[in-house]
Amino acid sequence: MSHSNLPMTEVLVVADCWQREPDSEAVIQRALAAAAESVEADVADAEVAVMLTDDAGIRTLNSNWRGIDKPTNVLSFPALQPEGARKPGDAPRMLGDIAIAYETMRREADEEHKPFDHHLSHLAVHGFLHLIGYDHDNDDDAEEMEALETEILAHLGIPDPYADRPGTH
Repeated sequence: MSHSNLPMTEVLVVADCWQREPDSEAVIQRALAAAAESVEADVADAEVAVMLTDDAGIRTLNSNWRGIDKPTNVLSFPALQPEGARKPGDAPRMLGDIAIAYETMRREADEEHKPFDHHLSHLAVHGFLHLIGYDHDNDDDAEEMEALETEILAHLGIPDPYADRPGTH
């Protein structure tokens, strides 16, 4: 795998519950590297921050930024991109932030009988794709995003996360 298109990824653990999964940072780094290698977007010399939080933390983010007062599994916050050409010596571009909630993610993995690291990889990839402009606001966009997620996860040896959930996202 070439490393020419990889963004710098910082993983911040802000909730103690993540200590139960000590390999989470490595799982996320691997998933985001696979995603970066699989997309055509220029994400080299860019940064991504991933915050591993709990349901209370993500509920606050969801309420403050989306007006939805409940926890969710993953949120993405794409950064505004500066206008104009980059110059030598510029700081890395910030692609944005991803937040992942432990309890919701753990419950989903258990309910769907998926290994924790597979579901974490999926949510990291999903969040990353949002940062580079993908969405699932309509059926066509959802199909495109899900197909790309499935392709990226296959490179990691992870089965199609949508195979057992027909018609849902």
